[in-house]
Amino acid sequence: MAYRFLSSRIVPSSNRLSRRFIFIFTISLSFMYLCYSILFCSGTIMPNQRLEVHRCVRLKNMGSKKLLQKSHYCTISAKARVISDKTRSVGLLNLTGNQSKHSAFQKTQDVLDYKQSNNSNSPKYGNKKLPNALIVGVKKGGTRAVLEFIRIHPDVRALGTEPHFFDRNYDKGLDWYRDLMPRTLDSQITMEKTPSYFVTREVPRRISNMSRKTKLIVVVRNPVTRAISDYTQTLSKKPDIPSFEELAFKNRSQGIVDTSWNAIRIGMYIFHLENWLQYFRLSQIHFVSGERLITDPAGELGRVQDFLGLKRIISDKHFYFNRTKGFPCLKKPESSSQPRCLGKSKGRTHVQIDQEVIEQLREFYRPFNVKFYEMVGHDFRWD
Repeated sequence: MAYRFLSSRIVPSSNRLSRRFIFIFTISLSFMYLCYSILFCSGTIMPNQRLEVHRCVRLKNMGSKKLLQKSHYCTISAKARVISDKTRSVGLLNLTGNQSKHSAFQKTQDVLDYKQSNNSNSPKYGNKKLPNALIVGVKKGGTRAVLEFIRIHPDVRALGTEPHFFDRNYDKGLDWYRDLMPRTLDSQITMEKTPSYFVTREVPRRISNMSRKTKLIVVVRNPVTRAISDYTQTLSKKPDIPSFEELAFKNRSQGIVDTSWNAIRIGMYIFHLENWLQYFRLSQIHFVSGERLITDPAGELGRVQDFLGLKRIISDKHFYFNRTKGFPCLKKPESSSQPRCLGKSKGRTHVQIDQEVIEQLREFYRPFNVKFYEMVGHDFRWD
């Protein structure tokens, strides 16, 4: 009682109220300052982090992996950064009430989402598989045309270059070969073409060891015309080679053809086919006429599609005849402003060969052609 009495006497009640007011006011100011600090920080951190995203993208494009490792923001997953940035954006919008900032941020975010969906780490669909079908020959018969035409089919994925696996790179193994192939879905066919396969003796056995179910496509052409085309191509690369007549004959006056010359030997189709039939059934081999591929590309591709078990999608509407090249081209695809024609080396004007030489070669090839017609059950009318 005495203490309370003395306190009341020493500190008047009006002073006690003043002290309480000052205390509450100080707490309020502190709380307001804390809120203000939080708002200020959230407004400044957001642009910095968005700037950091651009810095990460720029550094990735420059290949600066060490610099990226120093940035904590770059070590966060892309998905986490997107969620974090969107969360901060919503908080900032609610606090400021400025809708124009939302629009600007959304545009930036759309760009980031697009980059993330198209970067090198995006998921890749399908698997790399060993080929289901091979275009195995023949050189200067039209193999490039068949490959370019058939690969526009949505159920075909084809390797554009010639891997020469079964004749030159076999020692590198099937895993190396598989890794070259494009990714395909289970419903798609994987293909490649290497024309030298048809005339290389070891190739049929090697392909059979990979898969006895492989489908084989051979593009054949009048062997005389094929030999002249082969020589024309070689001449364009080596202008100092002997004349066609010198290479084609051991003794022209006696009509003795030099079968050791590769350009002549390739056209002896029956010899090469007999080697393939030791490992594959004839029903697994489809022969494309190089002549009809020029005059009726849709018809030839229709039969190729049937052989591969594909729906006939490639038709007349896909082709037009290029009179300059003397060869059919693919009409303008939707993804390009130009038609798709074969390269400059295709449709090259052949060197002029004496008609007597041509007749001698026709006589030489005639018995081989007849046996070939009988074997495949089709007359290609080269005589």
